[in-house]
Amino acid sequence: MRWHDVEDAGALQQTACRWICRAAARAIAAHGRFVITLAGGKSPRGVYKLLRSADTDWSRWEIWFGDERCLPLGDPQRNSIMARDMWLGHVAIPQEQVHCIPAELGADAAARAYADALQGVSQGESRRDVGEFDLVLLGLGEDGHTASLFPGHDWGIATNSPDALAVFDAPKPPPQRVSLSANRLSRAAGVLFLVDGESKRNAVARWRAGEDIPALAIHPHTGVDVMIEGSLLRPR
Repeated sequence: MRWHDVEDAGALQQTACRWICRAAARAIAAHGRFVITLAGGKSPRGVYKLLRSADTDWSRWEIWFGDERCLPLGDPQRNSIMARDMWLGHVAIPQEQVHCIPAELGADAAARAYADALQGVSQGESRRDVGEFDLVLLGLGEDGHTASLFPGHDWGIATNSPDALAVFDAPKPPPQRVSLSANRLSRAAGVLFLVDGESKRNAVARWRAGEDIPALAIHPHTGVDVMIEGSLLRPR
C-alpha cells in the first residue's frame, strides 16, 4: 500500500483529479479507452465536479460503478445520480458507455444483470468482456467498509466469487444494495482510495494495523494507492 498524504479535502480533490486524468491519458494512449469504476459517498463529489473541466477525449471513457443503493430510478441518493449531477451529465461521454447498476430491480436481479454486463452478456447481445479496469476509485467508511462491502457480510474475496454481489441487511440505509466483489474490484491496473474527514480516523488506524476490514480485501497486482488527509495519519 502506498499512502499519499495531502493537506486537506480541497487538496485531495485537486490531486485526485490530476491523478485520474493522468491515468486516463496513459490508458487511452496504451489501448484506446479508459475504463474507470466510480465510488459513491461524499468523498468523491468534489473530485467529480472538478473533472467536468478535464482536457480529455470523453468519447474514450467507459464508466462503471463500484456499488449502488437499491432505490427507485432517479432517486438522488443513488450513486449514479450523484455522479451524473456532479460530473457525467456535464461532459460528452456517450450514454452507452456509462454503465449504471440497475438497482431498481432489487439486489438479486441487479447483481446478476451487472455481472452479466461485465462479462459481456447484456440483454442477449454479444459484447466483449470488460476485463481489467484501468482505475477503480473507492472510499472508506467509518466501519472500514468500501463500496458496499460491509463487516460481517460476504466480501467476495474468493477467486470464483461473482463479479457483483447482492447485499441485504446493510448496516447503513438502504438495506438492499449491489456491490462489485472484492475479487472484481481487485482486477484493476490501479486502485485509488479517497479518504478524508475526522470520522475516518479509527478506520484508518485499523487499516494501517492490518485488521481484517473490507478495505483490506482489495489487493490488485499493482498494489493500492490511498490519497488521504495527512492529519488522519498523525496522532490527535
